[in-house]
Amino acid sequence: MCRFLQLKPPYVIASALHYIAEAEKCFNRYSKYLKDDFAPSNLESVILAKIPYFWFVLDKDNQFMGFVYLDNFVGNDFVNYSAELTTCFKPEAWGSFTGYSAKIFLKKCFDEFGLYKIRVLVYKDNSRTSALIKKSGFKYETTLHAETLRMGKMQDIDVYALYRTYYYKDEVKNEQ
Repeated sequence: MCRFLQLKPPYVIASALHYIAEAEKCFNRYSKYLKDDFAPSNLESVILAKIPYFWFVLDKDNQFMGFVYLDNFVGNDFVNYSAELTTCFKPEAWGSFTGYSAKIFLKKCFDEFGLYKIRVLVYKDNSRTSALIKKSGFKYETTLHAETLRMGKMQDIDVYALYRTYYYKDEVKNEQ
């Protein structure tokens, strides 16, 4: 079982303060997979920029297991068409816990935000994330060649996507 603690004003500090230190450790440990040369250098900056689309992932005992956030939304005032998903988990969560929490969170994104598409951008050397998202139903779409700089070197990024129809196959039939 997992739980998502969403950071929403005005309760951000009170509800999440004791998870921030562990999240920062996780962020620093895996930052080479999370950011390029242009990204914020610390998690606090990321959290502040992503509220209210930032969640701590907790286990059944409310222990910190990781974090997820959404950004780069595409849409307008009425429709959220797509967003990018970023995840980071402690090693203890890798495996069945991350698979289980991914399925719950992805469905939550389609249900609560009305998304039609969720994108994940993955550096080629991040095989653990590639494996997790493929198990979660994401399909490879393309590679963005020399898309950014990471550690001063041009970096390719693989783009994967999951569409709403993965969870709601009947919607496709009803639209035809």
